[in-house]
Amino acid sequence: MIKTTQPLLVLLIALSFSCKKAENPTPKSSLSEAEITEKAKAIQQEVITLDTHCDFNVNNFTDSINYTQNLNTQITLPKMKEGGLDVAWFIVYTGQDSLTESGYKKAYENAMAKFNAIHKLCEEIAPNEIELALTSDDVRRIHKKGKKVAMIGIENGYPIGTDINNVKKFYDLGGRYMSLAHQGHSQLADSNTGEKDDTWPNNGLSELGKQVIAEMNKYGMMIDVSHPSKEAMKQMIALTKAPIIASHSSARGLSDHSRNLDDEQLAWLKENGGVVQTVAFRPYVNVIKDSIYKSKLEAFKKEARAKAGYTEAERKNALGLSENDSALYFGKYEDFKKGLAEKVAAFEASENPVDVADFVDHIDYLIEKVGIDHVGISSDFDGGGGIYGWNDASETLNVTKELVRRGYSKEEIEKLWSGNLLRVLDEVQEVAKKIQEEA
Repeated sequence: MIKTTQPLLVLLIALSFSCKKAENPTPKSSLSEAEITEKAKAIQQEVITLDTHCDFNVNNFTDSINYTQNLNTQITLPKMKEGGLDVAWFIVYTGQDSLTESGYKKAYENAMAKFNAIHKLCEEIAPNEIELALTSDDVRRIHKKGKKVAMIGIENGYPIGTDINNVKKFYDLGGRYMSLAHQGHSQLADSNTGEKDDTWPNNGLSELGKQVIAEMNKYGMMIDVSHPSKEAMKQMIALTKAPIIASHSSARGLSDHSRNLDDEQLAWLKENGGVVQTVAFRPYVNVIKDSIYKSKLEAFKKEARAKAGYTEAERKNALGLSENDSALYFGKYEDFKKGLAEKVAAFEASENPVDVADFVDHIDYLIEKVGIDHVGISSDFDGGGGIYGWNDASETLNVTKELVRRGYSKEEIEKLWSGNLLRVLDEVQEVAKKIQEEA
C-alpha cells in the first residue's frame, strides 16, 4: 500500500471534489452485460465509427514495417478491424520550434514527410484495405466497400511558415482540419500553454493567423481549436464563416486542464455550430485520478525493479561491459520488462485508473452543456491518448458498450461516432464553395 503524507492526502481529497460528474447523467440501461455487448456489436455494424485524432511515426509507414501488421502501436489496420473502428484521422503533427526561416523549413519538411507517408499507406502499401477520404461522401462510399477510411488532420500550423499558399497546398494533399498552434506559441496563434506564465505574444491570433483562418474558410478546411488559447479560439469564432471543431478536447468542468474547454468556450462552440471531439487522454479525462494512479504505478514499478536488481546505475554500468556481457544483461532486462508488463496489466486492473466510464462521463457532461449534435469522439492514440478499456483501436467496442449501458440510442451513438463531425465537414465545405463562387 502506498503511503501518502497527510497534507497531500487532504489536498487530493479536496481537489477530487472539483472533478464533478454531469448533473443529469444519461439513464442506465436495464440490459444485461451480454445484451449490452450484443446490442453494441449490432450498432457498430450499422454506424460509421470515426476517431478524429491518431498520431503516427513515419517509420511505421514503410514497405517492410507498416500498419498492415499488428505493430506495438495503438492503431493499426488489424486493430481497427478487431475493434470495429472505421475511420482514422491520421495526424500531420509538427512540434513547436523557433519562429525562424530555418525552423519553418524543417517543420515544412516534417509535415510533407507525414503527408507522403499517409498517401503511401493508402496508395501503395494497403490500397485494398484503406483509402483516403476528402469528403463525407467519400467516407460513406469507402466504408460501403468494406475498406477502412483514412483522413488527414494537421496539428500545428507552424509548418505553414509565412507562406499563406501552404494552406491550399496542405488542403490539396488531403488536410481537412488544422490547429494553428500546439505546445507553444506559433507565428499564427497563442497556445493554451500560455496559462503557465500568462504570456501571450499574439494576443490571440497574429495578423498572419487571421489570414490563415480566411484561407481555411475559402478552401474548406475545418478550424481546430483544441490547442490554441481561449482568446485565440474567441477570435477564430469571430472571424470564421464556418463551424469549428475541437479535434481532441474534453470538458474543463470535469477535469481542470488547460487543454480542455471550459463552459464559456463550450457555449461559444455551440453557438458557432461546431463539435467538440471528446478525447480519451487520461489527465484530460480526470487529472486528479490520473495523478494518484500514476504515483501508485511508479512506486509499484520501482519496487519491482529493485526486487529484480535493476537500477538506472546498473543499466549505465552495463553499457561499459563487454559485448557478450552487455548483450546478456540487456537480454535479461528485456525478459524482465515483458514479465513486468503482465504484472502492470494486473496492477492496472486491480487499481483505479482512468477508464471508459470516466471518459463517457465527459460525453454526458458535454451533451448536457451543448446538446447531442455538438459532441464527438477521439482517442489521441499514439500521441499519449488511451484509457483503461480503450487503450488501442482493438478495444473500440468498449466505448459503444458504455454508451449503450447508459441508454444512448443507435441514432445518438451514430451522431457521436461520426454524424456530427461529418455534418460540420459538409458545412465547412459548403461555405468554401460559396466563397469560391462569389470570388
